[in-house]
Amino acid sequence: MKTPAGAVERRLRIALLVDRFGNRFGGAEAYGVELMRVLGQRHDIEIVARDFDSDLPFPFLPIRFPGWLPSWMRVLYFAWRADRLTRGRFDIVHSHMNGWAGEIQVMHVTPVRYNRLTRAKPLKRLTAWLSPRLATYLLLEKSRVRPAPERRVVAVSGLIMDQLHRSYGPGLAVDIIAPGVKLPSAADAAQRQAVRDRLGWDADTIGCLLVARNPLRKGLPALLDALAQLPAHYRLLVVGADEATRERVRGAGAIAHRVALIEPTPEVAQYFSAADIYAHPTLNDSYGMAPLEAMSHGLPVVVSSPAYCGFAQYLSAGKDALILQDPRNGAQLAQALERLGSEPELRASLAERGLAIAREQSWEAVAARYESLYAQVLREREQAAA
Repeated sequence: MKTPAGAVERRLRIALLVDRFGNRFGGAEAYGVELMRVLGQRHDIEIVARDFDSDLPFPFLPIRFPGWLPSWMRVLYFAWRADRLTRGRFDIVHSHMNGWAGEIQVMHVTPVRYNRLTRAKPLKRLTAWLSPRLATYLLLEKSRVRPAPERRVVAVSGLIMDQLHRSYGPGLAVDIIAPGVKLPSAADAAQRQAVRDRLGWDADTIGCLLVARNPLRKGLPALLDALAQLPAHYRLLVVGADEATRERVRGAGAIAHRVALIEPTPEVAQYFSAADIYAHPTLNDSYGMAPLEAMSHGLPVVVSSPAYCGFAQYLSAGKDALILQDPRNGAQLAQALERLGSEPELRASLAERGLAIAREQSWEAVAARYESLYAQVLREREQAAA
């Protein structure tokens, strides 16, 4: 493969620190998988993680700990063990985890400091530091963003960068590298009819899709409210359904039979291909990879406003997607879905524009941006050693 402009010229040894490595685990984890899939064509990759479920042939350095340990102790142990496993052994340590190990620190979620200190009242700030759990998270996060030679902080969206600046000051240097997307193959599109038949969707069905690791936080309650206000030929498919999702749908009464639930799976492309509309009324997404993936499959998208979804910062309402000002409002969501179902011209124009956006955000382009950061780090290291 040709080396992209600005990329490092030599083959590097890169360690990725991530909780779980595999597409079925969710957004941040899928980000790591697809990024390393591209970088692995030019560099030697090793994965440091708690769990590994991927077809990629990378060496896996597991970090194991007893399940009975409190979450904050597991996070602290991971940080210590990851540092021990990687120190001095790699050209670049690329971290998606809280802790001090890593030249490249990628921030996927709202900073702990922003939630627990920046926006909190004085009493809650005090109690945060008195909690061993929160104090550990705060200190580990601070170690990630502490200015240091040969370190870069990366936010996956402008929303996360703004929260970092509000928490740690505007002087904190932050690069924004949004997630990429892999364009579907012709084989993915060819599955459409077979999947619709399996779901019991006929030619008149308007299939609405939600893909999420935690559907309740990504807007399932509003979608159920909206579905109750829409004609019977509107159906909902939820991919990533857990037991809490199933319980919520069982309690949805008369519309429950119009909802299909699929457990978490890495084989998501077939469901994007089967759907007609992608709905993402999320309550909290630092970026939101699923709407971008839906666009790559040619689906029109309904998504929460930038206050709730970082990806929406890059979208024009009515041109790129339909944007919800209040994703909890089932009536507003129903109106948006009904428009897309009944206005084929609008559906086609949003699908065309979304596909153009997806083509601009390939994983190859994302990988090239990271390689540019790697090159900066290596230059600084060489200068310090001279």
